[in-house]
Amino acid sequence: MHALLVVNPKATTASPRTRDVLARALASEVSLTVEHTKGRGHATELAAKATQDGVGIVVAFGGDGTVNEVVNGVLEAGADQPLIGVVPGGSTNVFSRAVGLPRNPVDATGMLLDALDANRSRTVSLGRLNDRWFTFCAGFGIDAEVIHRVERARRRGKTSTGPLYLRLAVAQFFNSKARSGAHISISANEGTLMEPDNARDKKIAMAIVQNTAPWTYLGSQEIHACPDASFDTGLELFGMQSLPLGYSALTGFRMLSGGAMSGGSVVRLHDAAGFELSADMPLAAQVDGEYIGEATRLRFSSRLKAIRVAV
Repeated sequence: MHALLVVNPKATTASPRTRDVLARALASEVSLTVEHTKGRGHATELAAKATQDGVGIVVAFGGDGTVNEVVNGVLEAGADQPLIGVVPGGSTNVFSRAVGLPRNPVDATGMLLDALDANRSRTVSLGRLNDRWFTFCAGFGIDAEVIHRVERARRRGKTSTGPLYLRLAVAQFFNSKARSGAHISISANEGTLMEPDNARDKKIAMAIVQNTAPWTYLGSQEIHACPDASFDTGLELFGMQSLPLGYSALTGFRMLSGGAMSGGSVVRLHDAAGFELSADMPLAAQVDGEYIGEATRLRFSSRLKAIRVAV
């Protein structure tokens, strides 16, 4: 089997030593090509070319952003899809943990090799935001604003950690556009289950869209906005009509405890095949933990059984 290993050398835990161990282990089982990314979007180009060349598996060694780019490259190549392999090299690694891979990259490599030897894989769904596929989540509003602040801090030399995220999230809460009111309208496909029943008539201040659970992690702690989200169903949406301090703090506690928030100002979509979010002012957006700029309209859709992951 021919394989491509896509390495993000700037990923949080993608050290040269770990990279070399991974490459040697994979090369003992497959015909391996190793490529290092040179910037945003490069992993997509590498994965697309490898797919067109007919490789059997594309392995992403990096964080969730690297995985997202590889997935987009594979799907957009317009050729027979290879397997996708993941070795966690980022700070959070939501997708790899959601599919059941160990957090340690060496242990994850061992599991990947076992999966290749046993011809074992898992088929999972994907979400799509406009023209961008996502593996586990997307957001519109305050969570994307926080991610933007974290990315700016990383460019200044800060390491992405749970305490950094928490500190910036609290700071952004008091400066978020979402605090000025509900700016987002929901237009869902007919038949989509919504909570409350009249949710179509309501505006929300922020939106989290999940393709699987959890939404993210704080260290080893799972954070749940949509606990029912699954790789085997459509998309789940969690929105709030307003962000008062007390209720927002309660929501954060419930997310940490794994409980689903309902009632009050909460709006939900369940197992959605597609919907659209429209804002009356530009708001921040993110996919798989990567800030993608501001927008006023986002189109979401779900594709079941979209990719095969070696696990």
